[in-house]
Amino acid sequence: MKKLGMFLSLFVLMSAVFTGGNALYAASKSITITGSTTVLPIAQMAAEAFMDIHQDISVSVRGGGSGVGIAALIDARADIADASRSIKTKEIKLAREKGIDPYANVVARDGIAVVVHPDNPLDSISIEDLKKIYTGEIENWKDLGGPSKSIVVISRDYSSGTFEVFKELVLEGAKVIDGALMLASNKAVSTTVSTTPNSIGYIGLGYLSEDVKALKVDGVKASEETVKKGEYKLARPLFMYTNGEPKGIIKTFIDFIFSPQGQKIAREVGYVPVK
Repeated sequence: MKKLGMFLSLFVLMSAVFTGGNALYAASKSITITGSTTVLPIAQMAAEAFMDIHQDISVSVRGGGSGVGIAALIDARADIADASRSIKTKEIKLAREKGIDPYANVVARDGIAVVVHPDNPLDSISIEDLKKIYTGEIENWKDLGGPSKSIVVISRDYSSGTFEVFKELVLEGAKVIDGALMLASNKAVSTTVSTTPNSIGYIGLGYLSEDVKALKVDGVKASEETVKKGEYKLARPLFMYTNGEPKGIIKTFIDFIFSPQGQKIAREVGYVPVK
């Protein structure tokens, strides 16, 4: 009888584990998100709100850059890759070689804001002059009507999706000047520009604050309205890449991002909703 009792107790415990009847099973339901620091604020706030609703699902969110996120998806180390650029052809090829099928979920839109120190007298800059600064053709603010001060050029690093888009839209493939400060995140760029009087950098809309001054680009201010209307030229979609069309709890999370609450979060952190 004792053996029978022990068997029944074990059966009940195992049934609870495998049928989702207790917290042990619930704790195993997890989602890992890695990648773009631009998309990071959306992912973090959405994860918190999502876990308040779905308390049986754990969502882990990390930054690192778009390239890092996409690499993690390809290597099956992440369920979702945040990216502020489109996946590259060579990344798609590598993914498919490893049995991964990257699927693009456009969760919001963004404008890349060009920022300077608040004391900088300039209010606007052209894309042409921006390119000249970042390629070294213009090295002093006096050439743009500012003070006679050397320009401190600040850029995102090479793993950044924001860098890739800036390189395409502004540099047109040209190389960033040697000596530019190549920083790993939007926050690092914003902080450095805010404490370096003669600097210039670029960040996602979600990282704008009173600590930096956003310049108009070709006479247009970076804002939700100008991005939505297509008036701001340095605009781009923001992605959450999954392995194939989202399924299971991954679909539940992506659906939450597209829900009114999820899109409200995108707007609250400074980006442009897509729904």
